[in-house]
Amino acid sequence: MAIQIPTALLDGCVLGILNHADYYGYALVQEHIPVSESTMYPVLRRLKKANLLTTYDEPYQGRNRRYYQITAEGQAQLTEVQHEWLTFKNQIDQLLGGVESDA
Repeated sequence: MAIQIPTALLDGCVLGILNHADYYGYALVQEHIPVSESTMYPVLRRLKKANLLTTYDEPYQGRNRRYYQITAEGQAQLTEVQHEWLTFKNQIDQLLGGVESDA
């Protein structure tokens, strides 16, 4: 089941996954992020256009799969998203019951 994820958070999720390994778009949708392909591919194109990702093709069963790989700029953006997420998460944790901050 596909869910709606805010754009900045979805971008961060994609960068976070690709920071661990390279993936092709369909694998990201099927194995990692519960969004539709029609949502994922524009995200991947946007991140590539912003130089946060690069691509390469690998043959698979007579066709090519396009793999996405995070760049140094993408890793820097991921660090920023992680910091923003931690700040937001800590604020929400405090609002929901005074949970101690991780930061």
